[in-house]
Amino acid sequence: MRAAVFGCSGPVLTAAERRFFRDADPLGFILFARNCEAPDQVRALVGALRDCVGRADAPVLIDQEGGRVARLRPPNWRAAPAPARFVDLARRHPEAAAEAARLNARLIAAELHALGITVDCLPVLDVPQPGADPVIGDRAAGDTPDRAAALGRAACEGLLDGGVLPVIKHLPGHGRAAVDSHVALPVVDAPRADLEAVDCAPFRALAHMPWGMTAHVVYRAVDPEAPATTSAAVIGDLIRGVIGFDGLLVTDDVCMGALGGGFRERAEAALAAGCDVVLHCSGDAAEMAAVAEGTGALTDAARRRLARGEDLRRPPHPFDPIAAEARLTALLEGPDG
Repeated sequence: MRAAVFGCSGPVLTAAERRFFRDADPLGFILFARNCEAPDQVRALVGALRDCVGRADAPVLIDQEGGRVARLRPPNWRAAPAPARFVDLARRHPEAAAEAARLNARLIAAELHALGITVDCLPVLDVPQPGADPVIGDRAAGDTPDRAAALGRAACEGLLDGGVLPVIKHLPGHGRAAVDSHVALPVVDAPRADLEAVDCAPFRALAHMPWGMTAHVVYRAVDPEAPATTSAAVIGDLIRGVIGFDGLLVTDDVCMGALGGGFRERAEAALAAGCDVVLHCSGDAAEMAAVAEGTGALTDAARRRLARGEDLRRPPHPFDPIAAEARLTALLEGPDG
């Protein structure tokens, strides 16, 4: 298995994509809106992707957060609320908010499990700070470290109850970034003590989760030059050290504008810094070929982390989605919801 997760170009694999995935043998795949038209079509695509690598358990990822980041949308799938809805409720009724966040994640998991999708890039544990770019905004699980940890934990539990693995992101925290890392490289000047007390705190509380995703953000107090994704100091000192995360560490999308250099160089730098897996999302054939050149087989440590995560992926608990949706609506739209 190659230390890479790749996207694909459309709702059906091309012959060239089939050949490339067969030869490259990536760990897994990620789906976007361009890949998701209808339930039967998505199931067929997921099956075709796994057939390419000959592994029925190859991870298939998606960003299904709710709100503005949702690859599955009506009319074929539900319109899940943005995480900010639960944050607002938590200011008044923390227990109800945690229940709502867990129910919502369980409903998301039910949809994903029915399609064969096994990993959801949720929750967003970044704590937005004044002056930050709105790229995180209403996607954040909480507006304080404690709320982010509590609501993020609830979301993780809901996904796990539905047989889907969560991905905590964006380690060690994207909440101070003043620019969108999809476009440019954010640089954070906060003192290390502030990073540890605020940004790292929700991740530390959920460090036992199976997958984590890095931030394409420079933290000058730790590494004045390299973003977390390609910084051995940030990964070794903050993510693996202070936070204590020992799950499978995947990069954020290496297509993003925050990173420089060629795609082979981006992949090599991320793995050299301590990431376990390189994520490439666009489905661009030439870029994927370059990433493949820069990635070898999963390390033994990465394989152990992957196996520990798979041990957490259990068959879904019995679940009534109609009752769950009704309860979620009641929690969010109650007398003062």
